[in-house]
Amino acid sequence: MRSSLLHIIIPFLFVSVLGLAQNNGTPKFVLKGLVESQNSHKPIQGVSVSTSSGQFAYTNGLGEFRISVSIGERLILEHPSFETVRHQVTSRDDIKLQVVEESKKDDALSMSSMSRNRVLSNQSFLDSAEYYKKTDIARSIDFVAQSLEVLGPDGDKGQLAKSLTKLGEIYLHHKQYDLAIDNFEDALKANKTIATSLMLARTYEITDQFDAAEKVLKPLERLKNMVPYQRVELYEIFGDIKKGTGDISLSVDYYNEGLKVASQNQITPKMTDLNSKIADAYAQDNKVMEAEVYYGNSVELASKMAPKRVLQEREKVADFYNKRNEYKEEIAIRKNSLEALGKLNIPEADGTMDLGDTITSQRINYKIANAYIAQDKYEEAIPYLQKSIVQADSDNDLVVQKDATRKLSEVYEFKGEYNRALETYQDYVALVDTLYIRKEQEISRAARFNREIAVTQSRITGLEQERELSQSKYELALTEQELAEESYKRQRYIIYSLIFGLLLTGLAAFFFYRSNQQQKLANNLLALKSLRSQMNPHFIFNALNSVNNYISKSDERSANRYLSDFSRLMRSVLENSEEDFIPLTKELELLELYIKLEHSRFPDKFDYVLQIDENLDVSTFQIPPMLLQPYIENAIWHGLRYKEEKGRLEVKVRAKNDIELEILVTDDGIGRKKSAELKTVNQRKQKSKGMGNIKQRIAILNDMYGDKVSVSISNLKTNGEGTQVLFTLKKDK
Repeated sequence: MRSSLLHIIIPFLFVSVLGLAQNNGTPKFVLKGLVESQNSHKPIQGVSVSTSSGQFAYTNGLGEFRISVSIGERLILEHPSFETVRHQVTSRDDIKLQVVEESKKDDALSMSSMSRNRVLSNQSFLDSAEYYKKTDIARSIDFVAQSLEVLGPDGDKGQLAKSLTKLGEIYLHHKQYDLAIDNFEDALKANKTIATSLMLARTYEITDQFDAAEKVLKPLERLKNMVPYQRVELYEIFGDIKKGTGDISLSVDYYNEGLKVASQNQITPKMTDLNSKIADAYAQDNKVMEAEVYYGNSVELASKMAPKRVLQEREKVADFYNKRNEYKEEIAIRKNSLEALGKLNIPEADGTMDLGDTITSQRINYKIANAYIAQDKYEEAIPYLQKSIVQADSDNDLVVQKDATRKLSEVYEFKGEYNRALETYQDYVALVDTLYIRKEQEISRAARFNREIAVTQSRITGLEQERELSQSKYELALTEQELAEESYKRQRYIIYSLIFGLLLTGLAAFFFYRSNQQQKLANNLLALKSLRSQMNPHFIFNALNSVNNYISKSDERSANRYLSDFSRLMRSVLENSEEDFIPLTKELELLELYIKLEHSRFPDKFDYVLQIDENLDVSTFQIPPMLLQPYIENAIWHGLRYKEEKGRLEVKVRAKNDIELEILVTDDGIGRKKSAELKTVNQRKQKSKGMGNIKQRIAILNDMYGDKVSVSISNLKTNGEGTQVLFTLKKDK
């Protein structure tokens, strides 16, 4: 993979060179050169080659270099073995520069001075990367890349490890866990440190790779030279691992060990964290009294820290009371949190988001309202829901605004205020549509963000590849110099070099294949998510019109029943929208509810039958959500609705064999050909798009899960009337 990434970055750098050339008005080109000793004609590795415009490069093991220059610029060559050499570029031809090497007595001093300069430059770039880590990931990674360039092909491994560790920290902060793990592992290969090992273990723990995390931590447990803060972190991560695997007792033991070290060394932030985590563990194990004691400790310790830390702990305690249905205590704590949050008055630019997504006034108000609703105190809940909606709208928090609006609609419905409930529910539907649009935008931004990261990461991978390639070339050059002395050694080195090259090629091909597979899977998941989010608003619009029709006829009971069924259907659709497959029983329940709603709208147009084979265990099958509904909708809207006499819709579920079942949807409507003749141009486009989405979903899912679903459509009768849709569904292996 690194070899392919090197081929990606070379044209990228070439384009950058062309851009700079256009900006400066003087044509730039890539100059190839060779630096060798004037006396021995041996190539010199590690020579720093720079230009007056700021470009720089290093010679590889064969003394070769490539650098972007323009005619008339000066090249500056620096190395401990010779005095600084300046050369003016006069043509585009490749150049060979011969230098006079000095005596060896001052080499060590010169090399030491150059090494110090490299370390200082490397640290300067890493400091800049840390500064931009949270605000500009691309710029931060670029500084890390520059730090690696400064080190050159023969840089210190300790400094290389620091650069790779910093890169892993950047990816960890931005939740790019796979890239973080790769860079932490590369850093440990270059130079093992306790800090990097702890960060790698933490990343493994975050991604639920508990065995890998424990494998990294076990050697550290035996070390005696760890500083107290690192020792506390070690026990804390061990505790998190055991908690993640369900071993609460051992988890608490590790937390207590960390708490003991933190208390002895007065590490207050960690004392607060560990008390809070012990309380969480006891709460998970249903040990209420112990949890309350440690929550109290964490709140008391947090009060000595920043005010926002107290808010975080109070909200955790409130959540604890919520899970125990102790709503009065929960409400009291959350009201205090609201007051404290108002007193903080932290501007958004100062980092309000550091408080966490849950510690916002709109979310706290929403949770207080939920606590009141749990006690059937609807009047007390309404003001808090309204505040939550207003504050969420002000902060552009669509998720909370959507949830609070839906909950307010339900409260109005419970109170019998159906007009308000409908009005609020319509606001909720509008928010859902807006949220869908935003989600699509976020998906697009995420894809663009990943592409930018891939380009930047390829630059770093290219530098690492160049480092390895330079080292390989250097070894090959040494081997060529010894050919005259030992013919046998020469053959052996060639064979080893070929094997190493083949292994590298095979490894690169493997990683390239794996990367392509992962990218294909990611693209499929994004496509599925996009297709699932595309609901035809036609049914929603007509359903709301039906509710309005019932209300205009003063048929409140029918309107309430219809709205309740419709709400249930929409809730099920939203709950299942994130899943690739759901139990067939759920899909059939949702389908029956949909047909029931359509039948209540067109009772004189069709009757329906939903027949399931009694000998068939439907619960053992999985099906993509909302796969059957579009075909049912087509049968009703384009087949049965235009039939003069009353039609019939049948849905039959039957076993085909031990691992497959068939779902047969038939209608005796006017048929596809006649329906197509009645449609407008716009309706044909809509149907084509809807059926196209279904076909894409089935194709993607079959590609991911192995031909699990198939669909065939045919006429029910030979004269073209009626339609028959046959689904074949395979059982999970």
